[in-house]
Amino acid sequence: MSFVFDQVRRIDVQLDRLHWNKYAIQFSPVPSSASGSTPSDDGFIDNPPDSIRVGELQAAIKQLSVGSSRSFLPAAETILSALRHVAMFDDQSSAQNHGQTRKTHPVEQDLEWLLVSKAVAQTHGLIISLLLEQTLPLGWDIWYWDEVLSCSYYLGLYFVQTSPSRIWQWSKSIYVDARKRLHSFEGIESADHAEAVTISRSWSKFYGLIRDSIRDRSLADAPAKVLSPLMLYRSEVRSKQKGLRRLREMSACGLGVLVDEGMNLDFDDGNFRRGKNDKDEWKTIVSRSVSLMETVLRNLTILDLGIQEFEDIVFTSVEDDTELSQVNSTDDDSNQSLALMANRLQLVLQVHLPNHVTNSRHIVEEYGRPSRMIRYWLPTTALLLSSSTLLRIAVNRKAQFVTWVRELGTTTIDFWYNWVVEPIRKLIGTIRHDKDSEIAIMSRKSLEGDRASLERMVVDFARDNSSTASGAPLDEVEIENVRAKVREGDLTPVLRAYEKDLRRPFVGTIRGNLIRALLIQVQKTKVDVEVAVGGIDALLKSQELVFG
Repeated sequence: MSFVFDQVRRIDVQLDRLHWNKYAIQFSPVPSSASGSTPSDDGFIDNPPDSIRVGELQAAIKQLSVGSSRSFLPAAETILSALRHVAMFDDQSSAQNHGQTRKTHPVEQDLEWLLVSKAVAQTHGLIISLLLEQTLPLGWDIWYWDEVLSCSYYLGLYFVQTSPSRIWQWSKSIYVDARKRLHSFEGIESADHAEAVTISRSWSKFYGLIRDSIRDRSLADAPAKVLSPLMLYRSEVRSKQKGLRRLREMSACGLGVLVDEGMNLDFDDGNFRRGKNDKDEWKTIVSRSVSLMETVLRNLTILDLGIQEFEDIVFTSVEDDTELSQVNSTDDDSNQSLALMANRLQLVLQVHLPNHVTNSRHIVEEYGRPSRMIRYWLPTTALLLSSSTLLRIAVNRKAQFVTWVRELGTTTIDFWYNWVVEPIRKLIGTIRHDKDSEIAIMSRKSLEGDRASLERMVVDFARDNSSTASGAPLDEVEIENVRAKVREGDLTPVLRAYEKDLRRPFVGTIRGNLIRALLIQVQKTKVDVEVAVGGIDALLKSQELVFG
């Protein structure tokens, strides 16, 4: 998780900073009057460290360091393999048995402390990540029990689902109790060799013991039979839910303790540079963090403890830790302190962490929701029992099933092409402005042709009915004037002749131009209608994407 990884990265950066600041202090220029020692007094020049040993320690430190290219925590096996580079305590213990002491170079010792500290930081992040992964799924089980308690139907369904396992557990307890009673009676009767023991006699005794066990169990369960079955199962569900909530509260409390109190290395350079005791303060914090992780893992799955009692036990155990006080008491035997820290960290990774995982799994199995086999055994059994009937129905209606499948496939294909492919194709054509995708009510050249025909009709009518004083035909200027007026919708020459012939309609029909004027007005009406339809056509074209 990102939070845990960021936490471990922050601690890793602080450890590196503390390590390099220590060497910056040691090799900084100091006046001779203020310091009576030189780097050679500590053996940095006269007795250089083992380069092979230093290389191994640096490789192990790099393996446990948090880099920018890695976004996950190492496994417990990786941390244990890195800690084996610090396993010098076996050689030290053998040397002590022979009355010898092994002096470790200060550079090697500092690198070993840095390696153990990084291993503690990685273990700290590993435990926090594990607790988060165990705590978050508990909410689903608690929600499941809330659903069961919310309705009597779900409670009855839970009773049906768990009835086979309850019958099995009850039968198993009766059988075990009868076997114990049978062995006790056989031990009593073994002294009497005169009476022959037959198989039928043994079985009759065994059945009698089973009846006695059932009677005793019924008497023991008599107080519970006062309540209704639903009340009993409701009480059981509430007990399971309470256990899960207690486990979640304990895990949350353990997380808070580890995050707040574990590997808290927040102090600045000014506080670090004050003296030797301050320089070794981070070792005390690392040692205390190991003890804290061990105590939290050991007491986290004890659900009988309250939150306050759990915190008191954890902090009291850390404060009264004799090994921790031994580590912090003196620096004379730093190798022994380091070996002790490595041993305890290995114990946390190899013993306490697996034990916590096992105990948490057992608690979740005891208080969590039933397994899938218990929850779905009823529909699975019904399906298996009715499988022959379902197979016979399928065989008898094979033709109908084939038809349904074929129609389903055809419907799916038609739906895909008619409602997905074709609309997308038309939409693409509209965006590309294809000629085939244009929406039109009339043809493109219809209006131009009818308007040109109307102009010719009016011009010919004006030429034939020229009313000039001299009676001369119209010149080109007058003809262009008439055409311009026709384009604007002005039919004055035609309307004047039409008004004149209306005075004597019969004569105008026989000898005049009444019919011709009417036909020209019909053509004018057609042009006006086409102009209106053209406006509607333009409106439709502007909305093609909406209609498409």
